[in-house]
This record gives sequence, C-alpha cells and structure tokens, in this order.
Amino acid sequence: MVIRTLCSLLLFIIASPAFALSQVQATVDRNPVVAGEYFVLDIVADDDLNAGALDTSVLLQDFIVGRTSVGRSTKMVNFDTTRETRWQVLLSPKSMGRVTIPAFNIKGVSSNPINLNVIAQGTKADERQNVFIKVQTNASEAYVGQLITYKVKLYLAVELQRGVLSAPDIEGAQIKQIGEDKDGTEILDGRRFRVIERTYGIIADLPGELVINGASFSGDVLIEAQRRGGMFGFNESRPMQTEAEREVIQINSIPPSYQGKWLVSDIVMLKETWPEDVSEFEVGSPITRAISLIASNTDDTSLPDIDIPLAEGLKAYPEKPTRQTFVRDNQVVSQYSLTTAIVPTKPGTYTLPEIRVPWWNPHLKKQQFATLPERTINVVGSSATTTDIPAANSFSATSNPQYWPIIAAVFATLWLITLVLWRRAVAASYSYNPQPKPNAPRKTATTGLNAIIHACDRNDSSAAMTAVQAYFSERLGQPMTLSQISGLSVPLASAIHKLQADKYSRKPQTMDKKSLMDAILAYKEQPQSHKKSLIAELNP
Repeated sequence: MVIRTLCSLLLFIIASPAFALSQVQATVDRNPVVAGEYFVLDIVADDDLNAGALDTSVLLQDFIVGRTSVGRSTKMVNFDTTRETRWQVLLSPKSMGRVTIPAFNIKGVSSNPINLNVIAQGTKADERQNVFIKVQTNASEAYVGQLITYKVKLYLAVELQRGVLSAPDIEGAQIKQIGEDKDGTEILDGRRFRVIERTYGIIADLPGELVINGASFSGDVLIEAQRRGGMFGFNESRPMQTEAEREVIQINSIPPSYQGKWLVSDIVMLKETWPEDVSEFEVGSPITRAISLIASNTDDTSLPDIDIPLAEGLKAYPEKPTRQTFVRDNQVVSQYSLTTAIVPTKPGTYTLPEIRVPWWNPHLKKQQFATLPERTINVVGSSATTTDIPAANSFSATSNPQYWPIIAAVFATLWLITLVLWRRAVAASYSYNPQPKPNAPRKTATTGLNAIIHACDRNDSSAAMTAVQAYFSERLGQPMTLSQISGLSVPLASAIHKLQADKYSRKPQTMDKKSLMDAILAYKEQPQSHKKSLIAELNP
C-alpha cells in the first residue's frame, strides 16, 4: 500500500509541468493621471524571477522613474502551486497629453502596452487624487535676512502606513522647521482628507532669485483593491510619492539708506517690566528690570542684543538673555528677553537712557524704530545712616580746643570696648558650642549667626542675605532691610554689596565668609539714649 502511494506521488510529480514564465501583465493605479504627480505602475509575472529581470530604462524618455519595489509570493491550492513576481514602479509623466507605456519583455514574454492620458492639475479628473501637497509662502519678494514662511500641507484620502515628508530643496538660503507638525482634517469637494501641516522658515543669504524646489512626500499607503474573482475588496499597501511645485522668490538687497544692525520684520516692539509702585529706591537694594524685544515674521537669531549703558553710581548685573521663536495665530513670532538687576551704590537722581532698536518695514519700504523712553529714578540713602548731629553753629572743634581731650578720651574708651567685644564675638562665632553658657547671647541671635555661616559654607548668597536680614532684625528688635543694614557701618555696606554682586554675577563666585563675619561681629549698636546724652554732654 505504501509502495503504491509513493509510486502515485512520483507519477504525479513527473506528470506535473515544470514552472515556467507564461504571462506578464502591466497595470496602473489610475488613468488619467495628473501632470507632476506620481502614479504606480504594476508589472506581474507568473513565475519566481530575479529582481533584475525587468528593465525599466524604456520609461526614461517620457517619465521620471521613482522608487521600484519587488515582491514575490507562492500559493498552493489542492496541490496546484502558483508563483508570482510583482514590480511596483513610481512614475511621473514629463509632459501632458497622450503618453504610451511600452510593452515589457521578460524571457520572451511581453506585457501589454498602456495608453495613458496625462491631464493638468485642477481638472475634473484631479478630484480623485489620494495623495497630494499644497504649499503657501507669505511673500512673492523679500529682503536678505527676511524670514519667509513656507507652509506645507500634505493631503491624504487613504490610510498612511509609513512615510517621510521632506523639506524643500534650496540653495543660498537657511531653512529650518518652525513649531510642531499639525494633524487635522479637511473636506475638499465632498472628500474627507487627513491633513498634515508643517511650517518652514527660509532666510535668504544673498540677493537675486531664490529657487524653491518644492517639498516632497514618499511613503506607503493602504489602498482598497478588488479581489480577483470576488466581490469584496481588501487593503493593499502601495508606495506613493508626490511633490509640490517649484517656486521662485525675488530677494532684494539691504537698502543703502538703512542705519544700524539689519533687522527686517512686519512689526517690532519693545516692552519693559518695571516696579511701577515704587517712587524711590534705596542704596543697595536691587531694581529688577526686564526688557523684551518682540518681532513678527522674524527668526530669533536675527534679533540684536540690547546693551544698556548706566551712569556712575549704578551697577548692572544682567542675566543670560533668552531667545525663542514660536507660532501664534498663524504668525511666526520671535522674542529676545533680558532681565537685569540694577543696584544703586550711592544716593542721587539718575536717568536711564532711551533704548532704540532700528528695523526695516518691508511693506512701507522704510526704516522705523522700536523705542523705550528714558526713565528717571531717585535713589535715597538708608534711613539707618541718619544721625542727630548738631548744627555747625552750636559746636565747632576748632573754635573750642578745650574739648579735644574729652573727645579723644571718649573715642579711645569706645575703641577699647569695641576691640574687646569684637575679639570675644569672633571667638564665639568660629567655635560655637550649642550648649548655652551663662551670660551668652540669646539663642535666636546665635542661631542667626550659624545660619549665616552655613549659607557661606554652601556658597549660597541668597540664603546668606536672608540670614543677615533675620539676624539684624532680631538683634535690633525691628524689621531691617539690606539697605538699612548697609547703613549701620562701612564694613557692613561693603560686605552686603559684595553679596549682591555675587548673586547677580554671570559667573559663579566664591563668597568671602571672613569679611562678612568680621563686618557683622565688629558692629556694636549704640542705644539711642546714650547717643543723645553723649551729644548733650559735648554740647552743654
């Protein structure tokens, strides 16, 4: 029985014909086709063939030949085996009218030629396009350095499987994508399309004609195809390729009448953030000033740096400026922001100069200026620096030489007392024992000193300034600002100024812990009543 079965299979194999190429068919995915758009040419051979068996060079005369993909399949139904080799070729016609796709000959078997009708874009047959691109630019002419927005819309009436949307090809210009892609839908002539929108910014480097070779798309989509011999369809993956039309924009040179750093924009403005609720400022207290330069349809790299000169008596500590470009209300907007801490070092009236940024208006074809008006500020000394000194006519050391010995003795005594207290305070601060001792300073003051020391050890100038304020507020029994503390003594003013300079410096600074602690511990407050009695004693 087994022998009989094997013999039957052997006779079946011998009787079965050997696989041989017998048919080559050529089809297109649509006809007519649109000029400038790609369509798919399918060539199917009923045998397992090498990929190089098809010669597509005969198409080069009338078509632009794009990507070619090759696939093979084998099917067996009731011992009936079929093999197939399929080529899919992307083609774009070079001219309109009637064009013939010639027959292909593979191993002596030829396909049928195809008469193709090529029509212009926008005609009635164009409504059945499944994939196409539309582009829009914001100007037909521009200036060197001007931002040209190039918006690309990819329309898909079929399901996208994979693909790449490529930027336009341009020589003599900078190009970059602005913002993120947008994904939405549109209905055109009753058909719903998925629309992928992308915006590019183009800046020409030289005057003359700027040729923009359109953006392109290449990928695979799912097309509903009919089953052979059946009434139901199925999704078939097909390659697709399309590109936008070429555009030419005239680029103008910089006008010779323009003065200043070149900036071309639709509109430019300057904005300022300032503490408007303050009429007077104190010495040593930082003033925060934020300036923003905003321009429409301009790249942020084109915005100039802003330099603010200051008069003597004002010191500036600018932060690193920031630049950004974004899309708002379908307009490209760029912004340059600069925040500066201005620290007055002595009282007086100061004028911050006017800020002027020149720019070119391409619509009016003239130079304009974005401005911030000058600003006048009043700076006063700290209230802690004032002292009840008698009038010049009530006391004069030169006219009363008998007082010099008394003055010298008083100041010598005060100096000795200060020296003894300073040495004790230095020893207590640098070798602090948390255990309380008799007659030791209050716990809050000692804790404040340690907070200052720890902030210095961490090189944290902000924490150090906060700790200094807390320490003196507790020690003097009233809220104290940094400017008031600076007025207590010259060493304190110098140390606090150094702290503020460290905080607003562009580069990290190492805090001077010793100078700060020496200034704090050297200060000895004098009771107000003692001061009055001293003056009264010298001024009987």
